[in-house]
Amino acid sequence: MTEWDAIVIGSGLGGLTCAAYLTAAGKRTLVLEQNQVAGGCSQVFRRKGNRYEFDVGMHYIGECHPEGRMTAALRGLGLDQRIEFRPLDPDGHSTLVFPGLTFRVPSDWDTYLERLAEAFPRERRRLRLAAGILRRVGTELRRGELPGRSLRSLLRFARSAPTLATLGQLPLSRLFALCRLSPLARAVLVGESGDYGTPPSRSSVALHGGFLDHYLTGGAWYPRGGGQVLPAQLIDVIATHGGAVRTKTRVRRILVENGTVTGVELDGGERVQAPIVVSGADLKRTYLDLVGPEHLRPQTVARIGKYRMALPLFSVYLGLDIDLTERLPNSTYWCYPHTDVEGVYRDVLEGRLPAEVPIFLTSASTKDPGNPHTAPAGHSTVEVMCLAPQGTFWPSGDDYRRDADYLARKEKLTEQLIDRAATVIGGLRDHIVWQEASTPATQERFTLSTQGSCYGIEMAADQIGPRRPGPRTEIRGLWLTGASTIWGNGIVGAVSSGLGTAGAILRRPLSAEVRAGAVLADPAKLSPIGPNWDPLAASKPSSPLRRRSRTGSGRTER
Repeated sequence: MTEWDAIVIGSGLGGLTCAAYLTAAGKRTLVLEQNQVAGGCSQVFRRKGNRYEFDVGMHYIGECHPEGRMTAALRGLGLDQRIEFRPLDPDGHSTLVFPGLTFRVPSDWDTYLERLAEAFPRERRRLRLAAGILRRVGTELRRGELPGRSLRSLLRFARSAPTLATLGQLPLSRLFALCRLSPLARAVLVGESGDYGTPPSRSSVALHGGFLDHYLTGGAWYPRGGGQVLPAQLIDVIATHGGAVRTKTRVRRILVENGTVTGVELDGGERVQAPIVVSGADLKRTYLDLVGPEHLRPQTVARIGKYRMALPLFSVYLGLDIDLTERLPNSTYWCYPHTDVEGVYRDVLEGRLPAEVPIFLTSASTKDPGNPHTAPAGHSTVEVMCLAPQGTFWPSGDDYRRDADYLARKEKLTEQLIDRAATVIGGLRDHIVWQEASTPATQERFTLSTQGSCYGIEMAADQIGPRRPGPRTEIRGLWLTGASTIWGNGIVGAVSSGLGTAGAILRRPLSAEVRAGAVLADPAKLSPIGPNWDPLAASKPSSPLRRRSRTGSGRTER
């Protein structure tokens, strides 16, 4: 007998959003998560007796304004009044630091273009051309829909999005060359490209135009209460509408009979049946490990094997005995030792660390100073990140934490990141009371992601849009969601993928419905939120039955 209408593998935001919409639409859905905390890369972890809370991947997001995709997706589940987003500084949600120039990225296009002209008066016209193209592409992406594969669809797309259709696939570096931009101007334009982890030579104009528009139309935001708030609220929708989330349960394989999915098998051999299985787990592991090549067409196996994973990240987490709200604006920082952004990517892609490492620095204490879980009064937390090499640069397997070379490399890179962070926070080392780091090996261990990538397959020009997997697979009843699908990576990309996959399963235009104001969940069913509500505790659903359990993503220890 089929116990569930649907099973979702992995509790990242893609999986949780998909499960929430399926349950709200009446399908009893079970989410299975291998980690002890649900949420994937949006989860938090706490240290030093729960004194400090750190975000794994929720640092800043766009489209949380009233017309944004995130707002619409949450409203469709009755969550728009239960999750509050705090804006980062609209005069500079990101601060780009280069030798000789500090550039604050504002949260609107007009001010951004004016600020570029002020910073580069001799390149005013050339920057207006390059940034103008990126702006038009971003606007066309936001207002339109990507085309299907038919000629009629492509022609309609070309008429509605002419700049995107003609220039969208142009490499970003080629656009810069055609506009004859200086190295520093180019570096400023791509200063936040670490958010998607692709070098300018492999990024398309469409990708970067959409990325800039994501923040320059509506601003940058952070959830009040920390990154764990989103998964906790999605879990509540699932649990109160007939579904369940089970942690600490790993899926061993997806069961397929005669080309049709029948359920999943858990570690230990137990089987759970369902006619629908949605994988929010790593794309390569989903196809090659959980399904298995024997159930796939040879061309599918070859295609999945050829996908390149996005570059992973190295992260340092610091607890400080100072209040950063008195020292820093509510802004993220991107600090570069030079202007050769392409060279940084080249080094990392070729398996080595740059001699001087650029960093991304952010603090939940400045973004959400009222959160009692972030740090004690007068203290703060900081997260510092950089791009990291893939492959054999980091060991794999269960014993990697005892590898002497790994530990030495990890310690050296940690110190490099702290040194550069100290250029933003003066006297930083004197105030560190908690310190730890995570590597791509950590990410792979806790999320089962190929090569430790948190971004899924790379968002390169040959792997975006229709060149990425859609929600439907060649196996009947098996669906995909998450960062490696056509919706792309990032927090909003993951949520959009969950909504889009649920719509495909239900054969409903859910994205259009929720943008028009439809609400599928019943807000009256949702659990009350008291003053002592803890989103981290709410994201550790009990699992009294092993057969109602886990797989896919997350981490709470290094």
